Amino acid sequence: MRRPAAALAALTALSMPACAAPSKGSASREAGPLTGVRSFTYVLTGYPGGRLDAVAAAPHELAIVDLSRDATAPGYFSAAEIAEVRKSGKRVLAYFEIGSVEEFRSEFATLPADLRLNVWPDWPDEHFVRYWDPRWWELVVRPRLEQAMRAGFDGVYLDTPLAYEEIDLARVPGESRRSLGRKMAALIVRISAHAKASRPGFLVVPQNSPELRHHAGYTEAIDGIGMEELFFRATDLPCDRQWCGENLSEAAALRAAGKAVLATDYATTAAHRRTACEAYGRAGFAGNVTTVELDVVSPPCDGKE
Repeated sequence: MRRPAAALAALTALSMPACAAPSKGSASREAGPLTGVRSFTYVLTGYPGGRLDAVAAAPHELAIVDLSRDATAPGYFSAAEIAEVRKSGKRVLAYFEIGSVEEFRSEFATLPADLRLNVWPDWPDEHFVRYWDPRWWELVVRPRLEQAMRAGFDGVYLDTPLAYEEIDLARVPGESRRSLGRKMAALIVRISAHAKASRPGFLVVPQNSPELRHHAGYTEAIDGIGMEELFFRATDLPCDRQWCGENLSEAAALRAAGKAVLATDYATTAAHRRTACEAYGRAGFAGNVTTVELDVVSPPCDGKE
């Protein structure tokens, strides 16, 4: 499985929108369906025996797992398996990517070559894609979304919205960072509309790129946002770069707008774990301190095992 922990590191040198502090009045907006969640686990690989038993047994309120146990369509988790996790009282989100495709995914072999763009240097088996092309919706995004609904997931966790910042502009003449950002926001709005029309209450949570909230319709379409490395970069490195503060400000604005923030930090020491957990509490975020491999159930911040 791809391990997305370093995704935000690629944003270090990029120009991002100016961050405005949320207004006092914005905090009074109606709370969304995930804002009460304080603890979640995020496991994309290393499922023992290909099963979700460890996730089901964990004390968290929410779990994020891959749509497939082994990155193939035959390996999709079944409705019965997801139901077993939900019996524990958790909500379960299906992870998949919307701005890129890995070579080991089932869809890669049949994807038209002209949909693929530049390779992501951090992940040499991963290609950014023309995510605004109708074929990407029909061949990849819609089938994945509908599989998540068939399997009984409570929602989806959408990775690589940051593709809009990483696509080589020379490969897409006429596009700009702003136009690509607008098209990514539009894709997320489309995912939300399609899912919620079939299953009202279905949850839509993109990962990273909180600045997309500045595009029309984006904030209204999502139920929360997943954020990596707000407080600790992989691994055990305090997040003290400029983009750390920018991301924190944008995420806080979404939280003030009634959206949940699911924050994942990569730290292993007890002191750093405690620091991150305290920061989540102050910010009103759900927190998850885990390993960069995303291959284990992380303990919750309250210490319950």
